[in-house]
Amino acid sequence: MKLSGILSSVVEAIGGTPLVRLDRLTSSRGLKGSILAKLEYLNPGFSKKDRAAKGLIEEAERAGHLAPGQTVVELTSGNMGAGLAIVCAIKGYPFVAVMSKGNSQERARMMSALGARVVLVDQQPGAVPGSVSGGDLELVEKEAQRLTAELGAFRADQFKRDGAWLAHYQTTGPELWDQSGGTIDAFADFLGTGGTYAGVTRALKERKPAIRCYVVEPEQAAAVAGQAVTRPNHPIQGGGYGLADIPFLRGVPVDGFIQVCGDDARHAARWLAAEEGIFGGFSSGANLAAALRLLAGEMKGKTIAITICDSGLKYLSTDLWP
Repeated sequence: MKLSGILSSVVEAIGGTPLVRLDRLTSSRGLKGSILAKLEYLNPGFSKKDRAAKGLIEEAERAGHLAPGQTVVELTSGNMGAGLAIVCAIKGYPFVAVMSKGNSQERARMMSALGARVVLVDQQPGAVPGSVSGGDLELVEKEAQRLTAELGAFRADQFKRDGAWLAHYQTTGPELWDQSGGTIDAFADFLGTGGTYAGVTRALKERKPAIRCYVVEPEQAAAVAGQAVTRPNHPIQGGGYGLADIPFLRGVPVDGFIQVCGDDARHAARWLAAEEGIFGGFSSGANLAAALRLLAGEMKGKTIAITICDSGLKYLSTDLWP
């Protein structure tokens, strides 16, 4: 392993994560082909959102949209908030994270420890604790808008600002290509803001147009696939909000849609930990479940790339871990 020497801050440690072949999982199930897992949970904030946080803030600085010492506000399920807390702490911007109470408490505690002010928003009446619907997200968005106006803050706006997907276009996608030696046949990604899918898909298809890229969504909440959202309160935290129009996906090719249920995501995350020693969260399990299904079907014998989006440590209070 090549060491990079002494870094000037932890922000420079974002990215460059390892790519691991999940041969134990595939061979034990008699599957032909390979799954390559990008270990994004090894970023400083334990998720892929560190890349997007760095990209958002640095783009805002370049464009002159963020004044020195200005407060930054953003809605988050916890991962973007942790990434922004780290980047803002290093760069000297106060940060306010606005999060639904439906997300795991570990995330709120982590953001607070990293210096963020954390504002927790009540869920909709009748909502299920441990799951965040599009309606819950709307309540968080309203509070984020209110705080942005009240504080004269810069709104990071991870669903709309191009720095989020550009971070994956400029770093995650090229890293996947280089680390795999250009052997990737497919990429599957569970949708939240769509930034990872958009950035990685654009980067990979520029290098190999035949690569197939799949959108992964929860069963009964697959709005991007054009299906009716009948279960907005699914348990796969960090995405699957039932939003049919995701700005980052406009103009980005989609070669197929895969729906994963909560149990599939749970089981896959547990297999990943027990059989490969990789401790990922709910969306990581959803990505793995989708990749296993592809290898068992239309992508038999091929090489599929996924991201391990965040750490299982962020879900110890949930039913992900029995």
